[in-house]
Amino acid sequence: MALRGIHTRRVHNHRNITPADLLPSEEQDVPSTDASLNPRKDSNSLLKWLEPNIQHLPHRSKAIAEEAVKKLLGLGYDPDSLWEQEIVWGDHDSFQHVNNVRYVRFFESGRLKWMSSLGHELGGHTKASAMLKGKGVSLILKSLSMDYKAPVTYPDTLLIAHQPHRDVSEALKNKAKTHLPVRAVAYSYAQKRIVTASDSVLVWYDYEKLRPCDPGEEMWAVLEKRIAHGSKSSDTS
Repeated sequence: MALRGIHTRRVHNHRNITPADLLPSEEQDVPSTDASLNPRKDSNSLLKWLEPNIQHLPHRSKAIAEEAVKKLLGLGYDPDSLWEQEIVWGDHDSFQHVNNVRYVRFFESGRLKWMSSLGHELGGHTKASAMLKGKGVSLILKSLSMDYKAPVTYPDTLLIAHQPHRDVSEALKNKAKTHLPVRAVAYSYAQKRIVTASDSVLVWYDYEKLRPCDPGEEMWAVLEKRIAHGSKSSDTS
């Protein structure tokens, strides 16, 4: 199972940082001949430099990540929705913890990861790309609520997970074919617990006709399978 984090960095000279930017230039003297200290002689060393240093970032250990995944899957969250969100210093506010508004973006990234998985299951990369670009029939966010359970500080990594479910409330009773309730959580590797929970309502939307719609039996078959899997997992956890 591949988990993604946010590792992209940009410099202000209008180009992406590449591995070459991290290597010594041809004109620069390289005093060490030890391959483990010279990434130009050993590309594996460069990759190791880019990996989290467990001594400095103990929360990044493989065991903690596996524990988080097991916990969230046991609660019925969709395995195709898992998204690793790195916390950076700039996420803090003057109250010395991650600003509450940041979580809207964190859950957005996880939600789009989950939406992409729906598209891939239905029609591969083409369908996934169309759903993320608002072409044809896709999802649009109607409402979002947050339940902040504990403050988060740097350094940390959050594991974001989503799960669609059936809403039996009167408000959505007559909108079952166009509205999709989704629950989500953010699990802190550093604290080893869920630190934020979210509830949202997504609407199936026809971007050509600019109105809500029924996505069709094929899409509902995929969703019903995921809803059933989540209900079964949460009931037995």
